[in-house]
Amino acid sequence: MSIGSSLAQARRSAGLTVTELSAHTRVREALIHAIERDDFSQCGGDFYARGHVRNIAKALGLDPEAVVHEYDEEHGGVPQPVRAASVFQAETPIKIRESRSPNWTMAMGVALAIVVVFGVVKTMGGQGETPTADVRPAVPSPSEAGRRPDTPGPTRKPNSLAAGTVSGPVVLKISAKRSSWLDVKDVGGKKLFSGTLEAGKTSVWRAEKGMKVTFSDGGAVSLQLNGKNLGTPGRRGQVVNRSYGMSESTSG
Repeated sequence: MSIGSSLAQARRSAGLTVTELSAHTRVREALIHAIERDDFSQCGGDFYARGHVRNIAKALGLDPEAVVHEYDEEHGGVPQPVRAASVFQAETPIKIRESRSPNWTMAMGVALAIVVVFGVVKTMGGQGETPTADVRPAVPSPSEAGRRPDTPGPTRKPNSLAAGTVSGPVVLKISAKRSSWLDVKDVGGKKLFSGTLEAGKTSVWRAEKGMKVTFSDGGAVSLQLNGKNLGTPGRRGQVVNRSYGMSESTSG
């Protein structure tokens, strides 16, 4: 089986369309179609073709190095390294001018001129008075003036939902404005959902300690965390990784 056929079969086995795979790997749909037909002419050369093959294989759960090795075997083997001497060897020898002895007469003249200017500036500058800075005591605001020095100021409670961190069970509601591929896991790595959420559909997942979600299109869905509206997790077409209910949230 050829490389393109293997990648196409792996994509279908994973339940992904070419559009979803393109969003996940940032490889253009037309280029994925060409690679699955074993047409690598649109990649721009073997270097870029290897990069696209490695990226697609990794996204589909295949061994990327094994797939790239198979590509090298089918396309003439691994390219030979280029000697640095052959790359940086100059075609035309460079002519280096002979260094000339310094002009000491000119140097002495410049030094003498600097000394004269310095003396004139120092003499003229000593006739003036040195300005003093006008320093005024800081006036406390009315709220600070009425408070005793040992009285602590008001404290603010952090908004834990703003950072994606909550205490207790996590209930995440996702509504799809456009069809989008999602991967939802709890903090222990247990898969809660992996697939496409169709446009107009809404799903709710619950986890005791938190969950991790991968969005193939950050602008295609809107979120609610424990009833609080969080908006969209990213921009249109952006692949985003988010964590909810843990000490911090991460994005990709």
